[in-house]
Amino acid sequence: MLDARLQRALATAAATPRLLVTSDFDGTLAPIVNNPADARPLPAAAAALEELAGLPDTVAALISGRALSVLRELSGLSAGVQAVGSHGAEFDTGFAHDIDTALLAEIAETLNSIAAGRPGVMVETKPASVALHVRNASDADGAAALALATEAAESWDAHTTAGKAVLEFAVIVTDKGEAVDILRNRCAATAVVFLGDDVTDEKAFRRMRDGDIGIKIGPGETLADFRVDSPADVAAVLRYLADTRLPDRQD
Repeated sequence: MLDARLQRALATAAATPRLLVTSDFDGTLAPIVNNPADARPLPAAAAALEELAGLPDTVAALISGRALSVLRELSGLSAGVQAVGSHGAEFDTGFAHDIDTALLAEIAETLNSIAAGRPGVMVETKPASVALHVRNASDADGAAALALATEAAESWDAHTTAGKAVLEFAVIVTDKGEAVDILRNRCAATAVVFLGDDVTDEKAFRRMRDGDIGIKIGPGETLADFRVDSPADVAAVLRYLADTRLPDRQD
């Protein structure tokens, strides 16, 4: 059950002329799992987001650290729901900035060397970044891998992002906040709802304006004005928005 203050804010957002609803994927639309390839959105959350995308003057989008192609595959959502990958760098229309492929290859080689011999440490190479995951590693191996990667990054002209049990090194500089603003401008949104669970989502919460709604999922410090407990609550938020927004709203 959503608390009354959040319901009132969502009802106000649902009445805006042009609404943008944006969500992170892992830990928000989809529960966190040990194997990243097994992540799938909760059916109720996916259905509500699809419904929002089909309403007049309403745009729905996923913004994730996942590569765009992987995000599309794992989410299973239709093209009606826009998708932005690589922490805001990768749009359906291409990348926001040029990619240094030589540096990307160097980072991948170094991180793979760090992961070698450390069970549970995994390297994920994306089109514009490389991520070092330690969620499934022992505490000792995870800490050692992160420390070595941090030291190596001192010689890279790369943007480092720390998440939950992950360090990511991007060869282009962008973030989810910039992605929210790009989407906001493209659809001339008069209000934005953004849901996220990770520290990388704080850059989007920082971009929220008067009339926008930032919703943090789970514990931890946040700039968001609202908080819910789990992806199941995300499904409830999206369902409330879909049910409350007037389908015949005109500008």
